[in-house]
Amino acid sequence: MAGVDRARGIEPIAGGQRLTVWSRNADRMELRLFDPHDPDWLIDAIPMQRQGDVFVIDTDRLVVGTPYALGVDGPEGPGHAFDWTRNALPPHARGIVRTPHGQHRATVVDDAFDWGGVARPDIPSSRRVIYEAHVKGLTKLSPHMPPELRGTYAGLAHPSTIDYLRDLGVTSVQLLPIHLFVSEQRLIQQGRVNYWGYNTLSWFAPHSAYASRKAQFDGTGGVLREVKGMVRLLHEAGIEVLLDVVYNHTAEEGAGGPPSSLRLIDNASYYRHDDSGLVDWTGCGNTVDFSLPAAQQLVLDSLRHWREEFQVDGFRFDLATTLGRGADGAYDPQHPLLQAILADPALRGATMIAEPWDLGPDGWRTGQFPAGFSEWNDGFRGTVRRFWLSDLREFRAGGEGATGVGPLAHAVSGSEGPFSATRGPLASLNFITAHDGFTLADLTRYDRKHNEANGEENRDGTDDNRSYNHGVEGRTDDVAVQHDRRRSMRNLLGTLLVSAGVPMLTMGDEFGRSQRGNNNAYCQDSALTWMRWDRREWQDAFLAQTRRLLQLRREHPALRPLEYGQSEQRVAGSSRLDWFNVAGSRMTIDDWDHSHDRTMQMLAESTPIDEAYSRVLVIFHGSPRDALVTTPEPDGATGLELLWDSAADRLADERVAPGAQVAVAAMSLRVYAVHGMPAGGAPAATVVRFRVPPSPPAPGQPLA
Repeated sequence: MAGVDRARGIEPIAGGQRLTVWSRNADRMELRLFDPHDPDWLIDAIPMQRQGDVFVIDTDRLVVGTPYALGVDGPEGPGHAFDWTRNALPPHARGIVRTPHGQHRATVVDDAFDWGGVARPDIPSSRRVIYEAHVKGLTKLSPHMPPELRGTYAGLAHPSTIDYLRDLGVTSVQLLPIHLFVSEQRLIQQGRVNYWGYNTLSWFAPHSAYASRKAQFDGTGGVLREVKGMVRLLHEAGIEVLLDVVYNHTAEEGAGGPPSSLRLIDNASYYRHDDSGLVDWTGCGNTVDFSLPAAQQLVLDSLRHWREEFQVDGFRFDLATTLGRGADGAYDPQHPLLQAILADPALRGATMIAEPWDLGPDGWRTGQFPAGFSEWNDGFRGTVRRFWLSDLREFRAGGEGATGVGPLAHAVSGSEGPFSATRGPLASLNFITAHDGFTLADLTRYDRKHNEANGEENRDGTDDNRSYNHGVEGRTDDVAVQHDRRRSMRNLLGTLLVSAGVPMLTMGDEFGRSQRGNNNAYCQDSALTWMRWDRREWQDAFLAQTRRLLQLRREHPALRPLEYGQSEQRVAGSSRLDWFNVAGSRMTIDDWDHSHDRTMQMLAESTPIDEAYSRVLVIFHGSPRDALVTTPEPDGATGLELLWDSAADRLADERVAPGAQVAVAAMSLRVYAVHGMPAGGAPAATVVRFRVPPSPPAPGQPLA
């Protein structure tokens, strides 16, 4: 037998297959074969040979459709959890089946697939608009496909779904976890399920329950083929596929959890421990220890597998701070795993998105991931919600508002504070909502979370929502309140889509989907969380507004710069930002700091590399009173054309001269196209830069 350098799972060899499994601390290991017709029935057990830290077996019995598992034995004592009586899943298994008695077995699959020459879409980061979706929830209620395809990978790739996504204007679908997952023991005992999927059983096998019934019962690899077919069809339509991946913990839970794979194979070499046992910095019972080479290697192997075998375009790393913690538990952006992900040739060109926090010490690390990662920008989310919602509540309660426009300017101009100039604004993944938390509609309907259905007496889910119910908790027939809420929704959505950075929409927010105030619907697999396809009239109108905003973003590179602007010079790919007050004059110190009128105008002028020149004026008016706003007079401007107004259900035609006064409704924003070219084309900018706490943006500059 030739030498084996590391574990790779099953690989073909002359005359059969080779199975390799890594374990430094195991004393012995065997391959256990089960009956293909009854995977609970053990038919043979074959000892594996040890080569260094890798156990190996060459055999002709691992044919397609064969269920198998491992028996692993080793020392007892702190850090170890070997149990020869249990059947362990090999970490690299690409197919897994559930037995009639509720256990799991690896299975040999045929992973061949004809990609038909379809290439991945080539979408520049500056043009990317991410749509976070749940495979089942997106199409479970869709009337546009056969019932057997609803809620499946095939349903997501159905022409009706693809047409919807393309018509909406998003470029990339980010799927909640599709690695094979199971429900937590606590949920099973309560009769509930894990709907979101953040409880991974295998980092290599796709979640079979999302496949059509026909594919699920095709033991040769039908689930794999359906997933790959989904990716191929989305790619043919020009849509990227990003995966939400959960490497920070596994479904083996805490000390009393169900051992199924890594714990039985080498608990001490994969999980983080202290003197009291397993460390839980994820809130899920265990934490994978990425100071250990075996854990690092397994993640890299998994990423390569999904990138190469499934042709996915990128990954969003759940609780990514965990992946950057060393042996002492401290986070380090130069961590070997983070650097290896960026340097791996097989992952070149893949989009890497970090959720930059976990529950461990100093876990919030927004802006501190290495160049090559973009990050969920929770600061953007909090600032925008506060400006449009929390502050409005304060105004209506008789207060004066908590903030001026400075923090909002910082957010919409690319959050240069946490993200260094070398990384640029595209390092900021901007979002208002995500799968966890209120939906966009619920942000305007509820002051408090309503998670009673989750069975935890409303203790779960965050209490820091920065929402505003506009005077009535929950649904209402009050037409004035309904209109008020829709304007706030448009303010939030509009701010997201005119901001520098990469925007992310959450499934259903484009038309105002509600979860009835549940801000932690992880265990709700029902119509509460599934997207409805029968919309009310106001929802169709809101959907049209979303499409319009996405169109504006596509057409105006000034709203999506690649680089931050620099003082005293123009930078290719950046946008020059000039800031004006309600009177059309340059912003002053008082304008930034005071909250009396909360009006600012952002004039964004592009310095495009391969797109047409554009200028856009965005008026942010965060006051509870209507205002007359004097527009600025940009060099060479011949007129301003209203492109979008958050105060209006439907757009009215409006064209004004530079320097004209326009009536802006309370708590609203407007977007204008600035027609005309500066004298001599797009001249180099002379920028007067100043700094005032809390560091408002200088003329021509994003806030640093």
